[in-house]
Amino acid sequence: MLARVWSASIVGIDAVKVGVEVDVSGGLPAIVMLGLPDSAVQESKERVKATLKNAGFAFPMRKIVINLTPADLRKEGPCFDLPISVGILAASDQVNPDLLGDYLFLGEVSLDGSLRPVAGVLPIAAAAQKMGITGLVVPTDNAQEAAVVKGLEVYGFENISDVANFLNNPTRHQPVKLDQTIEVSPDMTFLHRLDLKDVKGQAHARRALEIAAAGGHNLIFVGPPGSGKTMLARRLPDILPPLGFDESLEVTRIYSVAGLLKNRGKLIRDRPFRSPHHSASGPSLVGGGSYPRPGEISLSHRGVLFLDELTEFKRDVLEFLRQPLEDGYVTISRTKQSVMFPAQFTLVASTNPCPCGFYGDTIEQCTCSPNKREQYWGKLSGPLMDRIDLQVAVNRLKPEEITQQPNGEASEVVRERVLIARERASERFVKEKHIRCNAQMQSRHLQKWCKLDDASRNLLEMAIRKLNLSARASDRILKVARTIADLAGDENLQPHHVAEAVQYRTIDRMH
Repeated sequence: MLARVWSASIVGIDAVKVGVEVDVSGGLPAIVMLGLPDSAVQESKERVKATLKNAGFAFPMRKIVINLTPADLRKEGPCFDLPISVGILAASDQVNPDLLGDYLFLGEVSLDGSLRPVAGVLPIAAAAQKMGITGLVVPTDNAQEAAVVKGLEVYGFENISDVANFLNNPTRHQPVKLDQTIEVSPDMTFLHRLDLKDVKGQAHARRALEIAAAGGHNLIFVGPPGSGKTMLARRLPDILPPLGFDESLEVTRIYSVAGLLKNRGKLIRDRPFRSPHHSASGPSLVGGGSYPRPGEISLSHRGVLFLDELTEFKRDVLEFLRQPLEDGYVTISRTKQSVMFPAQFTLVASTNPCPCGFYGDTIEQCTCSPNKREQYWGKLSGPLMDRIDLQVAVNRLKPEEITQQPNGEASEVVRERVLIARERASERFVKEKHIRCNAQMQSRHLQKWCKLDDASRNLLEMAIRKLNLSARASDRILKVARTIADLAGDENLQPHHVAEAVQYRTIDRMH
């Protein structure tokens, strides 16, 4: 007898519908798996056999052929355990097959018959809703995650016996309701809130953080050890606006696919903050693997990617960032498939000015030769530096500044200004589907919203000439100036907006 059960597989951060066909026929007892299954799917043959026996079902001692369609799509992971189990039960007349065409089945099975959660349920639920599927049958631990998607019936079960009871007596079971009281836990993003009010001095750097938050601009802090570069960077998340619902759903999908959604059923509301170590490889940063998975830049989507000690990263690894910083996505190509991951993040970096760390310091003398400084900064290419809008020198505090009490503004106050500036920008972008902040503007947007008067144009031309700036760097100045104007509540760009923006391009390559 033949039974067909619907399931799904993840490709990138999207889902593809997968048919699980099970044929139980005469012949010597054997299980044949077709449809490009990986080792985890192949192993499901033994898991399912033991599961059904231990759960009290009769395992058919006949030839069982399991075909996963489409045949040219590689199937991976343990999520097919449940649909294979249901298919065998239906093909051997142990469950009613009437509902099999209306629901998607996902889940890993344990040998005792219990169901274990799997990764990627949220994007699968979103895809199922668009496909017109009635609902999902998943492990209990995945039910709240799937229930986030509206217009979809979600049933969560503890074991395979409960699934069989549902198929035989569907009216006795009710779909899961989303717990509206759930709040996101901060362990998905940044564990401890760090307030700007605790920062002593560093007014110039604090201003740069505010501009970066308001416009989504990339930022680098350069200064000697102990000047507060990392401390400042880690306070950026607390002045960023919370994610909107669509953004929250998008970020949560990425974490679901990556298997990092620890609080299932809870949308991520805070913007991600990722801080990979400088030993990170290129694939870990941009994503990759035989079956491509999102990397750090995609896990930072709609949030912050913080690269501490930027010059300690390998140059070829940093060059991987150039295309995603410009386009907002990364494409991972493999022999049999190509997937695209979103990567619209704000890059924040910090570095010392030289190997010893004290070049330009007013307190301690630098011991590096010009050649060493040249090699040190040679890891940062010109095109990469062009893509960093705000380049800020951070000096060490004076003794009297160290001993005084902090007296700066709290993050909450700064966040209010950031929200107002972003609202002004969003009014301009209301007809622009893919633009959410000033840093994402293209050339046509600059011509429309960053018009310069004669004084501002002369100032910018002088900066381009003296600093030897590229066309990309000059566009970045205009974007920063637009954000500065938004923070000030000004409709048109003024010379002082452009002048302040130019200040953030004045860090020399420090050869």
